[in-house]
Amino acid sequence: MIVDPAVALLLFSLGTGALLLLFWPRRGLALRIMRLLQMTERVRLEDALKHLYNCEYEERVGTIDSLAGALEISRALAVRLVGRLEALELIRSDGHGLPLTEAGRDYALRILRTHRLWERYLADRTNVSPADWHDEAEQREHTMARAETEELAARMGHPVYDPHGDPIPTADGELPPSSGVALTAMQPGETGTIVHLEDEPREVFEQLVAAELAPLQHVELLDVSPELVRFSVDGVEHELEPVAATNITVLPMPRAEIGVWPSEKLSLLPAGESATVVQVSPSCQGPQRRRLLDLGLVPGTRITAELEGALSDPVAYRIRGALIALRKQQADMVIVTRSAADDGA
Repeated sequence: MIVDPAVALLLFSLGTGALLLLFWPRRGLALRIMRLLQMTERVRLEDALKHLYNCEYEERVGTIDSLAGALEISRALAVRLVGRLEALELIRSDGHGLPLTEAGRDYALRILRTHRLWERYLADRTNVSPADWHDEAEQREHTMARAETEELAARMGHPVYDPHGDPIPTADGELPPSSGVALTAMQPGETGTIVHLEDEPREVFEQLVAAELAPLQHVELLDVSPELVRFSVDGVEHELEPVAATNITVLPMPRAEIGVWPSEKLSLLPAGESATVVQVSPSCQGPQRRRLLDLGLVPGTRITAELEGALSDPVAYRIRGALIALRKQQADMVIVTRSAADDGA
């Protein structure tokens, strides 16, 4: 029997497409089905509490419909979930929303603390891609006991913010109020400091990571149109679609408060000049990030460019009285800021 090559190619393409649909990494139907099967009642309860707390924190009303949408479950299942939360006295229905009780709020903050601490750990100590931090932390937040969470916090020196700029709740459940506005809410010419990068949806966050954006960077909005948002971050111009730029939260700040010395890459620091470390770029991860931090390149540290090697690479920097050599690729990962006090220091 002779098979028509066109038919064979069509069948092969359909089969390949079906396999991709089923087993595509992190998005395939097989993985989604597996996640649904593994989702226990406790996981759903904890995810529901976290959603309702986020609504409260953002001054939005949490409802059955918002809960069903956030957890990607049916409305009927969301109704049963709300009933279970009420029976456990973690929420109360007041006819207008689903406010948390004190016990519910404490529970939600513990889950949120574990999630953000784990994201901080993934960013600082592992090679996990930034786009995967959220999903990895989503799994860990449901498996760690309170004592394990506090051990992790102590091991990392009790960090205050996660790598997206979100504050990490304290062990006592304290969390500062949210601040800042979406980049797209500013007017062209206005300046400020990036305070948060939203990590959902994943596809948008990957664009922000690719642009090497990070909290604490200085930003100036250049132009906004329905098709494109142009802005400058630490002197480098960027363009994003409005849907992506909306995920950048900025604390508006007059240019005079930001100062005439914006933050920049350490590799741009001229020989003989000093600066203050702002941060190690979030795009620098794993062992390389750990090495830079171990060398003392932590926020607030003074550093001076002293000696250049052949072809200006590597460069010797003085930090805390010692000389360290960094190649340009490494120095690109260190964000510093110069000020009048640093000039000529």
